[in-house]
Amino acid sequence: MLLMTHRRRASLLGLAALAVFAVVAGSCSASRDWRSASSASVGSAPDPAGTREAVVQVYGARTWGWRGYFAVHSWIAVKPTGASAYTVYEVIGWRLRWSDSAVAIRVREPDARWYGNEPELLADRRGAGVDELIARIDKAARAYPYASEYTAWPGPNSNTFTAWVARAVPELEVDLPPTAIGKDYLGGRFLSSAPSGSGVQFSLFGLLGVTASGIEGLELNLLGLSFGVDPFVPALKLPLVGRIGSARVKGSAAQEGPAAPAQ
Repeated sequence: MLLMTHRRRASLLGLAALAVFAVVAGSCSASRDWRSASSASVGSAPDPAGTREAVVQVYGARTWGWRGYFAVHSWIAVKPTGASAYTVYEVIGWRLRWSDSAVAIRVREPDARWYGNEPELLADRRGAGVDELIARIDKAARAYPYASEYTAWPGPNSNTFTAWVARAVPELEVDLPPTAIGKDYLGGRFLSSAPSGSGVQFSLFGLLGVTASGIEGLELNLLGLSFGVDPFVPALKLPLVGRIGSARVKGSAAQEGPAAPAQ
């Protein structure tokens, strides 16, 4: 009962923070129509018609409307060896209006724009051993403990889901950006591995915590907003802005050479 009381208070605090940010952001997106926003592919994923090897990619894109100034929506796309299409795993909150689960597992373009916003590639694994990772991703996604819950701030939300799966498959080495609000939500737990599955994380209902990891570096969570530094792939992590510095894309297909600043 005491734990539930704390969770309710945390949720109320998160909703209060959302209200403050809404006032700050105003109605800047009122002129845009979500029904006509583009969901076209941006060409980051290999064409399954010409790619026999197994592929796993993790993406994040700014969310719809004013929330996009603060947060991204993340998802995981997989293509087993020889498959002719990608399956995408993600959490979509409004599914709870007609379903008892917010988890969506469906065939769609892996690198589609999210309501007009271009996705950022966060992890890319291909080839030998990836089919086994795909099986574990599927198992973890179906065991997600908050499938019947959704709270945009501080979680559980789409980024809570991606972090849950990434912890179960640490080989992906996903470094979710500081704008992935909800990645630090641990429910009733206070200690866990970092969202990447490495290191350690302390989090108080996703509203206050600290993360130390060889993937994420050092991060501080304050009211669901992340501040941090990555000393391994040098970058500064800030709310709203995202990652400033070298981009980190971990995986067997990560490109070498200078990288542009990531969101």
